Amino acid sequence: MAARGFRLSVTQRTLLVIAVLAVALFGYWATRGAGAAPPPSSAPVPVSAGDAQKQLDELTIAARTSMDGYSREKFPHWDSQGSNCDTREVVLKRDGKDVKTDKDCKPTSGTWTSVYDDETWTKPTDLDIDHMVPLGQAWASGAKAWTTEKREQFANDLTRPQLFAVTDNVNQQKSDKAPDQWKPPLVAFWCTYATDWIVVKHYYGLTITQAEKTALTDMLRRC
Repeated sequence: MAARGFRLSVTQRTLLVIAVLAVALFGYWATRGAGAAPPPSSAPVPVSAGDAQKQLDELTIAARTSMDGYSREKFPHWDSQGSNCDTREVVLKRDGKDVKTDKDCKPTSGTWTSVYDDETWTKPTDLDIDHMVPLGQAWASGAKAWTTEKREQFANDLTRPQLFAVTDNVNQQKSDKAPDQWKPPLVAFWCTYATDWIVVKHYYGLTITQAEKTALTDMLRRC
């Protein structure tokens, strides 16, 4: 009988509504973010030359396969990374200084120094997001047999040293070439270029050619 006459005060009803909304919002964000870690705010730290050499020795040497069937569309990118940002925009924010963005996460100003040639840029349009191991190079050294999901992970990998903001025309010169075919103009970056290339290929189980291994070994000597 007592329960039938029970009434909530205005304050109690307000607190109840707030509690219900808080639980609902928590459930929404917990579900939305389940299994998704926030993108890193800094580039991966290069491994030591010794560790890179060990990983290099573990890579399988094989001839590059043909590019038959290859297209960039088979490596879906750029993925959404949350907060209206895609992978490209995350890398531009990560690799730049004093980067400002609009409500859609597109950089509107900032300063970027390309690791490949040490050139500094203030317009995002002067930069490409380079795949350390290019998509075509990956295709010819094992990725042809991957699922689309794995190729998508490779093309949007923010955890390994795979993505960098670099001078656009230098990136175009690199294209899909391996280190035996192309090296960054900035010789001081060759050590890191080699260790990063090896880390990515080792993690994804991609093959290398003998010429590629020789070039990487020579570059590691500069570390």
